[in-house]
Amino acid sequence: MTIKTEGIHPGEFLLSEANGTRSREVVVITAGSGLLRAGTLISQLTAANALTPTAKAGNTGNGTIGSVVVTSAAASGPHVLTIVEAAANGGVFEVYDPSGQFVGEGHVGQAFIGGGLTFTLGDGSTDFVVGDGFTLAVKASLGEWTAYDDDGTDDGRRTADGILYASVDASVVDVEATAVLRDAEVIERLLTGLDVNGAADLAGLGIVIRP
Repeated sequence: MTIKTEGIHPGEFLLSEANGTRSREVVVITAGSGLLRAGTLISQLTAANALTPTAKAGNTGNGTIGSVVVTSAAASGPHVLTIVEAAANGGVFEVYDPSGQFVGEGHVGQAFIGGGLTFTLGDGSTDFVVGDGFTLAVKASLGEWTAYDDDGTDDGRRTADGILYASVDASVVDVEATAVLRDAEVIERLLTGLDVNGAADLAGLGIVIRP
């Protein structure tokens, strides 16, 4: 006989909350957070946004990426840049986000602006050829949310700032979700990631934990 375990339903951990929508807010769970179930303690990230380029193995051209600016409008995760047209001291490239969506077209030696990213792919001493490319590891998590982890990186995730209302899968791309951020009573046994420090953080938000 196959045994199936029923998961936590949306909002099942709630005993009470404030009137209207005071207790809840829509947040963005950052890509790479994985599958988070309802009742998971979550944290708002405070780490600066960043982009780390890695040249594709076997590239002919040796140009580099610089003058980088990343805003939280960008999707967190690996973007792909590929040269689609070659030219002496130049060329054309395309950028795709982690979900495979087209972000935009750019030119070697000129500033690329799109999808929350700004950067310049400079021409090197050897020109790029069609198929050359880069992986752009983007962290655009400033102000976004992930699972609370008191022992994790000191980027905001060590403070519990709320509770995820319904399960989401943010393994690959950013996902909008509803969270309980203030003035509520919740059931302890239906929470994920709760510890002493997390409980203290929630208490400061007016979130009362009941047995």
